[in-house]
Amino acid sequence: MNVDMEQILGALTTWATEYGLRVIGAIVLLVIGRMAAGVIKGVVRRGLEKASVDATLVPFLSKGVYYLVQAVVVIAVLNLFGVQTASLVAVLGAAGLAVGLAMQGTLSNFAAGVMLLIFRPFKVGDFIDASGTMGSVEEIGIFATTLKSPDNVKIILSNAQVYGSTIKNFNGYDTRRIDLVAGISYDDNIQVALDTLHKVIAADDRVLAEPAPQIAVSNLGDSSVDIVVRPWCKGSDYWALRFDLTRAIKEELEAAGCSIPYPQQDVYMHQVSAA
Repeated sequence: MNVDMEQILGALTTWATEYGLRVIGAIVLLVIGRMAAGVIKGVVRRGLEKASVDATLVPFLSKGVYYLVQAVVVIAVLNLFGVQTASLVAVLGAAGLAVGLAMQGTLSNFAAGVMLLIFRPFKVGDFIDASGTMGSVEEIGIFATTLKSPDNVKIILSNAQVYGSTIKNFNGYDTRRIDLVAGISYDDNIQVALDTLHKVIAADDRVLAEPAPQIAVSNLGDSSVDIVVRPWCKGSDYWALRFDLTRAIKEELEAAGCSIPYPQQDVYMHQVSAA
């Protein structure tokens, strides 16, 4: 019995001597690695912000560096215990393939999120139309993009849905063109209407001189002569200017003696005599 106890104590002593320091070293390495990852993440974030990198990319890149450092630390800990990391990587690769096949939708959203962050078709704050949904971009995440609709509704779209559709970025350029149509009666003087419309456009300082506004007769409709009004403005002035011009055009045309006709249809009746 004493021999058995001595053997057990000897084995424990040998194990503690051989692996105890490794366990302590692994714990210390994990703690230091985690702290180092956090410090490096903060340094990367501050560096990106100082370099004026877009706010959308900063959290994505800093988190990527954080997890990369963590992965290096885990591999180093496994090497302390003599684990063959090459075999481990092969096993993880096979497991990753199986998981990838089972999570195709999630991975497609992830891939689309990376593409959105790399190619930057829009950024946070832009007003876009993606997959038939319009709103201001609140966040571009790894798996989903968050929009805020004009009536303050939170909309979450999967990145695959956004990247796989036609994207309209209304803030893609500094200027925008307003397209309006004013209809006048066939009995009205076209030149008077054109002069009135030019006066309305020239009276608003938000209308840009370049490119020059376009005002021209575009169509002879069923009940009206249609005149297109196409001024240019800054993107931030688009909606306010559009609303103001729509009202001013109606009021000034009426003041100039032009009428805005209602759609009408003439019906002719013929009486057929009895046989």
